[in-house]
Amino acid sequence: MAMSGTRQPNEALAYWLTQAGISNSALAREVNRRAQAAGIRGVRTTEGRVRAWRAGEIPTPPMPQLIAEFLSDRTGVLLTSADLAFPDRRAPVVTGPAMAWRPAPTVAAIDHLTRSEMMVPHSRDSDEARDVHTGDDLLVPLHQWATATPSALAARGGRIGATDVEGIRAVTTVFRDADNRHGGVLSRRAVVAQMADANDLLKTASYRDEDTARALFAAVADLGSVAGWMTFDAGKHRSAQRLFITALHAASEAGDRALGAHILQCMARQMSHLGHYREALDLVSLAEYGARHEATPATRAMLAALRARFHAILGQIPESERAAGTARQLFTTVDPAVEPPHMAFFDEAELCATLGVVHQIAVKHDRGPSRRVRAQSSLELLNRARDLRPEHRVRSAAFDAIGLARTHLAIGDVDAALAQTHRALGVFRSIGSPRVGDSLSDLHQEAAPYGTSRAGTELRELLAEALTP
Repeated sequence: MAMSGTRQPNEALAYWLTQAGISNSALAREVNRRAQAAGIRGVRTTEGRVRAWRAGEIPTPPMPQLIAEFLSDRTGVLLTSADLAFPDRRAPVVTGPAMAWRPAPTVAAIDHLTRSEMMVPHSRDSDEARDVHTGDDLLVPLHQWATATPSALAARGGRIGATDVEGIRAVTTVFRDADNRHGGVLSRRAVVAQMADANDLLKTASYRDEDTARALFAAVADLGSVAGWMTFDAGKHRSAQRLFITALHAASEAGDRALGAHILQCMARQMSHLGHYREALDLVSLAEYGARHEATPATRAMLAALRARFHAILGQIPESERAAGTARQLFTTVDPAVEPPHMAFFDEAELCATLGVVHQIAVKHDRGPSRRVRAQSSLELLNRARDLRPEHRVRSAAFDAIGLARTHLAIGDVDAALAQTHRALGVFRSIGSPRVGDSLSDLHQEAAPYGTSRAGTELRELLAEALTP
């Protein structure tokens, strides 16, 4: 038996049957077999019934679950009945890397995430951090991004136009600025709520044309990248990763590879922050490959700079130096006037800060005569980053000061490190950013060898007091 529904062809079911290479009769046989194996009586599916499902009829439970399980096994993609356009409130919403690269699961995942969020700050040593996807569990599904193609988004009456899209973009700009000035904690719930409102447009939208549909998905993806970034900054790493992944899916539906690369670099920074450096490097490589034809000069320079950083962390200094040189060369071709809004942060200050940290990391691997030269390069770049920072990049100023303190410590200049620590703490107290707190904890640990000196003792005591709940 089946319930009647709105008789519109079920394109989602047809798509996944094609992907699985399954005929109507084969699906009917498999549903019957699985029902029998599970001890479910009364299931007698026929080829004609499958044709009715494809025409828009909705099967009664447990058939949606049986179909989803079979197609998941066949395609290697974890599907729910919702992915097949079968309403089933009992089915879990998939928000991890294995989510299908289609509009329906993307919208469903955003809806689930934005409705279930709560603001409970965590550090990178929390259960939240330990529960993020890593390794092949993260990377294998995301590699589909590089080849996924946008769905055909047909116009449906023309209720939504450019004004709606511009409204989402304007809100995204406001939240980006709030994040830069105040950190992720204070406004995180607000941006998630705004993302829920924007996603409601995706669920019910009727577009003027396909270009409007793509622009709407891109606007929601960019807003999602900000929501993910603020959530990451607030220390809610599992939730941040889920937001990044759903934003990446929305960018894929928009056909915006450059925006997708930006989201992947956000994910790479999160992986690095949590100590998963090889995954961070792999995400950068995926971003570079997937957006190789669409990435702007700023995007390419940023990805090369991150590659330099992650190579340095892994002790691969020659590779790091080559990537740093590439980043510097690419940055000479950047024209800020034609870069998308999400790349506005990657200015000369950000380039200098990233490469300054690259040199700082290299100092820790160098025991030869070039060590002092590397340290001097790090200090010069980080000081230039500090001097060039726009006033609204408040959190970045804290990271600049922490970077300078860590470089000074690396060469034993504890008094200079103490001075920079005072500056970093002054900013830290004015913002809500557990991520900055994590970096200050690193500084506290690195100062341990100098704990018997006056400056070293004061530095560690300052940090311990500031970081104690």
